Amino acid sequence: MTTVDELTEIRVREPHRIVDGWATRKRRDLVGADGRLLIVAADHPARAALGVRGDRMAMASRGDLLTRLATALSRPGVDGVLGTPDVLDDLLLLGALDGKVAIGSMNRGGLHGAAFEFDDRFTAYTTRELVARGLEGGKMLTRICLGDPATAATLEASGRAVTELADHGLMAMVEPFLSVREDGKARNLLDPDSTITSIHVAAGLGATSRHTWLKLPVVADLPRVMAATTLPTLLLGGDPSGHPDETYAAWGRALGLPAVRGLVVGRALLFPPDGDVATAVDTAAGLVHG
Repeated sequence: MTTVDELTEIRVREPHRIVDGWATRKRRDLVGADGRLLIVAADHPARAALGVRGDRMAMASRGDLLTRLATALSRPGVDGVLGTPDVLDDLLLLGALDGKVAIGSMNRGGLHGAAFEFDDRFTAYTTRELVARGLEGGKMLTRICLGDPATAATLEASGRAVTELADHGLMAMVEPFLSVREDGKARNLLDPDSTITSIHVAAGLGATSRHTWLKLPVVADLPRVMAATTLPTLLLGGDPSGHPDETYAAWGRALGLPAVRGLVVGRALLFPPDGDVATAVDTAAGLVHG
């Protein structure tokens, strides 16, 4: 079994093992009998978003992050992981992706805090690479800022990715936000009406919606928000700030809505306040799969 300490040596001497690993990985159906998914998210670092709560460099150590991810993926009820190529290739070499859903993060160009943050360019996975390596889908951040011209290019690229992924029968996970720039900083609008507006824009992207899923925040008046779509939706965990019990209760209420089919959670599960990744993941898995 490969260890984290061996990853660099493998990349230096045997990079072909990444290609071979994807070719021989044990795959699974996207969803199981209950039609629900619990996906662990690990694409934050590539957008320069390393912070968790008060620690702005919490995700800086790749070895620590991989160890937490491997723990999460080993727990029953965890269906898979969302990440950029560097992270997913590492997890593949560690043997953590067999029998798991692997979703590739496609656009990480809008770096956190940058002057060009709304320019969400597709700088990571391409549809061609997702298909070639046998991943189950691709995810795109789609922030809609009416005051920033870069939004038009992001919408066009996201629409193209939705179409291309559907052509190959892969999930297109669209994560939309209506966003603004205030005092030079990007901010997502998390009120119900803004979320509803973003849903309608995202749902119309691409030449078909047959493989489109949404990734949405947990906001107020969620039943009215979710009435805006028939697309299957995964709720995101976000940067945890409140007490975990409050977060779990909110997730539990939301998972009762028909369009909500699971969770995509990163920091809240990988960096719980008490450090117990396994227990946090088990709690989320119980909520999703019941």
